[in-house]
Amino acid sequence: MTEYDHVTDDIKAVVEDTELPRRLRRRVYDSIEEREGVTTEQADEIARAAEAEYLDARIEPLEPAGTVSAQSIGEPGTQMTMNTFHYAGVAEIDVTQGLPRLIELVDARKEPDTPMMTVYLEDEYAEDREKAREVVWALEATKILALGDVSTNVADMVVRIDLNEETLLERWPTADAAEPVAAEIAETIEDALGVDTRHQGMAIEFGPSEPSYRELLQLVEELREIVFKGIEEISRVVIRKEELDDGEEFVLYTEGSAFGDVLRIEGVDASRSTCNNIHEIHEELGIEAAREAIINETIDTLREQGLDDVNIRHLMLVADIMTNEGTIESIGRHGISGSKDSVLARAAFEVTVNHLLDAAIHGESDDLNGIIENVIAGKPVSIGTGDVKLRMGSMETSPADD
Repeated sequence: MTEYDHVTDDIKAVVEDTELPRRLRRRVYDSIEEREGVTTEQADEIARAAEAEYLDARIEPLEPAGTVSAQSIGEPGTQMTMNTFHYAGVAEIDVTQGLPRLIELVDARKEPDTPMMTVYLEDEYAEDREKAREVVWALEATKILALGDVSTNVADMVVRIDLNEETLLERWPTADAAEPVAAEIAETIEDALGVDTRHQGMAIEFGPSEPSYRELLQLVEELREIVFKGIEEISRVVIRKEELDDGEEFVLYTEGSAFGDVLRIEGVDASRSTCNNIHEIHEELGIEAAREAIINETIDTLREQGLDDVNIRHLMLVADIMTNEGTIESIGRHGISGSKDSVLARAAFEVTVNHLLDAAIHGESDDLNGIIENVIAGKPVSIGTGDVKLRMGSMETSPADD
């Protein structure tokens, strides 16, 4: 506590005497430090007010926290629209939202229906549009139709590409001339298609080894899928200038997601960039980051629907349950609900007959420790007053007590 110059030993004694956890005690010290000249009585008043708020915010012992969280998320969920898409900050990017997005998150889908990333930039890349454009071209998958015209000559069995010089110089900003870029494109085509190319100026020609109309069309189809620059998974990037805490800066929004590859690109601020694929975040940044992403994505989905009054602690509990094993598990029968110890709890969720049949075959037993199985069996559930055990007994008094 030596870093607090205006906190006396008397004030420390007052604050330390509360039931506040360490994090909240430090918040109290910060508040006292900001207000120079706080007396011991005033410090006691601040600490007691914080303690009262803290104790009031805690749940009661034996509270069914999971049930309350499920109800608190599920009830607003019935009011969510079924609109699958909305504009994610930019009019050009469609992103799944509403109830479909909430289902995606709790089901822990491997791939979102509409993967996207929000990419923040560093230093000059965030301030200069041309430098930001360099990052755009490093991200966006550049295919042949974006670079020029493709035509086929059936008589000569030749595919001809007429490249656009301005486009090449725009998408390869570090190149001094378009010719070397065209040569690089021709080399990429040779490696990808296994053909010999003829390159002259901005024109590239190639064809099948043997005259074949089918092979010619096949080469054209394969040509259209080659990525000459950028990341294959990212089909489009939108650049916008936005007002952030540190001032105006350029932010990139992508259609498609390749989080790990993007973080390694020069100019990308890896500390702020994010994506809506929780599995990619888990793979690159770890389970704690994935937990945080689940919470943030769920909050954003509810807030977009005008349901931001759901207490964040309910969402945190869901994220904790999904990630507490060190991996991301879904809430459904293939994840949390399907791996419960109780046979009746598993059977109550989905595919009832299968669970009961498997349990009978393997001779499983149910100790009736949870809520669901006790409700099914008609027994008091072990929450609230149902978890309190009272025993009556006699109290003997000795003559000395009289």
